[in-house]
Amino acid sequence: MDTGSVNITFCATLVDEWVRCGLTDAVICPGSRSTPMALALAEDGRVRIQVHHDERSGSFMAVGLARATNRPVVVLATSGTATVQFHAAVVEADLDRVPLLVLTADRPPELHGIGAPQTINQVELYGTSVRSFIDAGPPDPERAGEWRAVARRAFVSTTAAVSGPVQLNLAFREPLVGVRLELPEPLEFDAMSHQTAASQGDFVESEIADDVEDGTFEDLADLVNGRAGVLIVGGGIDDPAAVLELAETLGWPVLADQRSGCRVLHPNVIAHSDAIMRVPSRLLDVELIIRIGAPHASKVLSQWLASTDADQVLVDPDGVWRDPEGRSQTRIARRASEFARALLDQQVVGADLSWSAQWRRVDDAVEAAIAAALEGQSHATEPGVARAALAAVPEGGALVVSSSMPIRDLEWFGARRSGVVVHANRGANGIDGVVSTAVGVAASAVPTVLLIGDVALLHDTNGLLGLDARGLDLCIVVIDNDGGGIFSFLPQRTSLEATRFEQLFGTPHGVNITGLANAHGLGVLEATDDDAVFAAVGATLATGGAHVVLVRTNRDSNVELHDHLHTVTAAAIADALRGE
Repeated sequence: MDTGSVNITFCATLVDEWVRCGLTDAVICPGSRSTPMALALAEDGRVRIQVHHDERSGSFMAVGLARATNRPVVVLATSGTATVQFHAAVVEADLDRVPLLVLTADRPPELHGIGAPQTINQVELYGTSVRSFIDAGPPDPERAGEWRAVARRAFVSTTAAVSGPVQLNLAFREPLVGVRLELPEPLEFDAMSHQTAASQGDFVESEIADDVEDGTFEDLADLVNGRAGVLIVGGGIDDPAAVLELAETLGWPVLADQRSGCRVLHPNVIAHSDAIMRVPSRLLDVELIIRIGAPHASKVLSQWLASTDADQVLVDPDGVWRDPEGRSQTRIARRASEFARALLDQQVVGADLSWSAQWRRVDDAVEAAIAAALEGQSHATEPGVARAALAAVPEGGALVVSSSMPIRDLEWFGARRSGVVVHANRGANGIDGVVSTAVGVAASAVPTVLLIGDVALLHDTNGLLGLDARGLDLCIVVIDNDGGGIFSFLPQRTSLEATRFEQLFGTPHGVNITGLANAHGLGVLEATDDDAVFAAVGATLATGGAHVVLVRTNRDSNVELHDHLHTVTAAAIADALRGE
């Protein structure tokens, strides 16, 4: 067996095993040393292939695909600094528990330490951000019987215990091209159960901590019964319907962020908890808080969680302590659905019916105040654009939201909406790779809208590479305020001299975004008001393909509008409470 044939047969074996485990998608970043694996993936015929010129963007595209499909996705790079470009996406996948199989091609051991080109130390390159590091070494035909076990171990490690990224380092000797030979015999295992693990996560159940005994919820039921509480629900909910059923039974409001899947048209769902938290009222006299899923973006909500005397229970499927405020007394390691059904099985007694009704009455008043305030604007507004983008996503579609102001505007001012899946890179909360993440979501074959600011767009313009030829339905809504709009809300805006603030924080870029989009073959519609945004997004998705909707705003006016919205919503809350 020549080396080239060994290389390609080894890689074809790995790919065959991954397909048997449930692999459906891979992102390939071109390079020479990765040739055997690139060929194996492309020639298998059962794996959907996306090719991306840029490793950083390609890895975030894989993150988007994995999020949207809820399955592990392969991302491949050649050796050297190409592998380093994956690091930011690996960090995001780690913190937001996205299953990613990171394949780093490498030079063989004899080329290390002698100045060979494109050769760096790739051993445990991503540190503690990966669930597992596997160094496969150069393919050895005498160990062909172990190849499938290596493949399965790498794949399953992305979803075992806590889902996340795994690095498989693959060293290849030349020649890199050869003839595929007969593959080793498949391992015996239940393919269907393995596919379920690949798509849903083969979680290892952890012990329930503190005062709740493993396997029973009687103590927690006693804690819940008859008390006026709230459910705070973030991203990572496996079954929103189960959580909403629990809320209905308890008579509690659900403070749901957009990523949770719970911010839908339901009587217990509260869309504007940020506004409610800004106004001291009896609604905040909560006796018990149950927190499920990832933290919200709202700083006001976080401050309330840190200051309240209410008991707090943290529910997390992986038993990870996601409690920045340090106030949770009880941690329960269960999926949201398991937790909700276990409590329902205890036949818990709900709060007084007036409790959730008060919350909803106030929330409806806030929604009406926001709508009225924005309707009176003659120009495009950043909160209004967020609301319009959400409303314009077709049923069954997806909305990808950038960190910085877009995710906050959606959380603060977005209405309840069913039939839409919302994605955001909230693991590390960075603005890098957002365009590519949206491209990955759209590659899962769902119509997708991306809501992004101009600076985040410029951080990932390479995400636009080849986009027009991918055949994806993606509308990119860009809010262009010529700089870092979020910094205008910080104390630096008023404490620094204006020129210094602009130099270090406002950072106007002066980029012609229309010209940039056109250079990538993308058409641009410019929307001058919020209604025009809704119409433009709808028109582009109806047409199909990739398009940009550009919205120009002013940073100073945006701060003034946010202050106005906080004022009118506070007044609406006071009026609603007085009117009871």
